[in-house]
Order: sequence, then structure tokens, then C-alpha cells
Amino acid sequence: MGLADRPYLRPDAAGHHFGAAGRRISVSTWLIIICVAVFVLDTFLPLRWVPTGVWTPAPGVDPSLVERPRLGDRVVESRRDVVDPRTKQVRTVDVRERVLEDRSGKPIGMALLRPMRFIESWGHFSTDELIHGWGWWRVISFQFLHDHSILVHLLFNMMGLWFFGPLVESYLGGKRFLAFYLLCGICGALMYLLLNLLGYVGTQLFGPVFARMPFLLFNDIRTPLIGASAGVFGVLMAGAYLAPRQIVLLFFIIPIRFSVLAYCLVALSLLSLAFSLRNAGGEAAHLGGAIAGFYFIRHPHRLHGFFDILGRVDPTSRSAKARRSGSREAGLPGTREARGRGSAARPGPVRGEEIDRILDKIRVSGMASLTNAERQTLRDAASQ
Repeated sequence: MGLADRPYLRPDAAGHHFGAAGRRISVSTWLIIICVAVFVLDTFLPLRWVPTGVWTPAPGVDPSLVERPRLGDRVVESRRDVVDPRTKQVRTVDVRERVLEDRSGKPIGMALLRPMRFIESWGHFSTDELIHGWGWWRVISFQFLHDHSILVHLLFNMMGLWFFGPLVESYLGGKRFLAFYLLCGICGALMYLLLNLLGYVGTQLFGPVFARMPFLLFNDIRTPLIGASAGVFGVLMAGAYLAPRQIVLLFFIIPIRFSVLAYCLVALSLLSLAFSLRNAGGEAAHLGGAIAGFYFIRHPHRLHGFFDILGRVDPTSRSAKARRSGSREAGLPGTREARGRGSAARPGPVRGEEIDRILDKIRVSGMASLTNAERQTLRDAASQ
């Protein structure tokens, strides 16, 4: 896929390019802008100290007999020797701990705190925040956050959206693509939640021996999950369906088929989960996003109504669909509305056989083989 093959660099049926004057910015581009803006803004905001969930009971306190503790108002600072997991060297670090109290206000232990970026602290996803904190918004907000200590985390995700997002967006249309992307991210969070809960509950019931089970997550339930990679994996799976034989350059050097690249990345996620490798939690989210992308690109009609909470404002809702259908009928030749406007009839519904033919052509020859008329047909189908 060279630059000339990118959908956002090719002219449409009217001869316009994406980003030209009078053309809207694509949803893919907006997602990139938002992610980068949040990353930059969070760099300049103050840090917050967030409990990690690791707590040490006070002397004489049996943690098994303590109900869910609450945080006291006192924060204690101390110095502690820790082992660096990468270098295996012991170093002394400053530690902040917050006093834990029971329901009666009696101190029962200390909770370890960790510094976290301000927006990240309110937007990251974790099993504990969703279940105990009712942080339902986090299934979406975590998709726009990235690790500040690893710049490639943001870079690779945004490159995936930049290169492959427009391909999927041109097929689904802007509104359905946004629903598709967010749903893939949500499914990634739910996959992480499911595997983390199974690992936590299983360990509580059967003891440490259960921690050897593959494909489960045994990290602390407060471990944060951030990143756009679940949605990006969904985009990759969709692109592999739309243009499986399209050649992409892995690391900008190695030519490889799009479908081979996508399924190899999913296989790596499965291996990471099976052997509990580093970032297994992130790989669980990748797998959830990939499964969602695999399903929704084959059933795009399921994306309609995702924004029904917006009511008639949402162009993908059923009420809006009925409104569009009514406007088409009003514009047919011979009707009073059409005669009053003197306008031509709007195109009717696109036939399924024509869409199937165009999709077969994409799978065989790629998006670059489509004519301007065929591209317009896809856009008309996405808007219906």
C-alpha cells in the first residue's frame, strides 16, 4: 500500500481530496487529534497519587476478617528498598502510603500509592474501578490515554489508525466507523475484565496453584489499562477482511499481506496470554478488540443505533433512518415536494448484489481497483 493508495489521498467522485477546502476531517483523523491532544495536555498537568490496591495490614489485624477498607485522610511518606525487575538491582525510593481505616474509623493498615497522570487517573480502566467505583465511563475514556513513559505506545497506535483507519471508514462511513472503533475498544476492556475476574476469583477459591492456568490474568484488580490498541486491533481485523491480499510494509521494509499481518498479531496476543508474558493484560484487550472487529465488519448493520442515546440527533439511529427514507420519498419525481423544489430524485437503496460484487473486487484487487462510481456506491450504502 503506497501513499497514492491511501483513501484519504485519493480523489472522490467529485475530484476532491480528504482535507481539501470544504471537506470535513475524517473520523480517523479526529481520533488521532484527540489522542495526541490528551497526551500532550496530560504531560503538563499535576500528578495524582492513586492507590494501587496493595495494602499492608497493621500489626495484629487479620486481613481475612476485614471488610473492604476505606482510605483515611492521612498520607505517610517513607523510604523503601525495592528490586528493579529489569536490572535486579536494589535501589531506595520514596514511597507514599495512605492510612486504611475500617468502617468505625480505626486504622487497620497502609495502602501503597503510585503517582499517575491527572487525566489518566480519572480515565484509566481497571477491574476495581468498574466494579467498586462504578466507573462506567472508563470503558471509553481509557481508549484515548497512553503511557507517557513509552512514547512508541502512542506512536504505533496512531500509525495504525492513520494507515488503516481510512480504509475501514470509507467502507462503513464516518458514523458507523466511530461506533465500530469505540465498540472494539469496549470489547477489549470487557475481555480484560473477564479474564482478570476469572483469575482473581479462581485464586481466591483454589489458592496459588490456580495461578498456573493459561489465558487468565492474575494481576491486581487495580492494575490500570490504557491505550487505543484494542480499537486499532479491531481496525486491523476489518482491514484484513476488506483487503486481505493488499501488500503492506512491516517496519516499512518487509512486504507482507494485510491478512497475514493481522492474524499474526492476534496469534502473538494469544501466545502472550497462554504463557502469561509481559503485558498480558494489554494483549487480552487486543484480543477482545480483534474479536469485535472480526464480527462487526461482517455484520455492519449491528452498528446502527449505537448512539441511540442521542435520539433523533443520531444519523445512525432508526428514527433518523426513517427520516431519511421519508425525505427520499418526498423527493421522488411527480410528488408535490419535488415539483416545488424542481430537484431531481435522490438515489434509492443500493442493491445487495452490487455491494457484494464491489466487496469481492476489494478482496481480490484492493481498494485502489475501484472506480469513482463504485466508491460512491459504497458511500451511498453506508449512509442508508
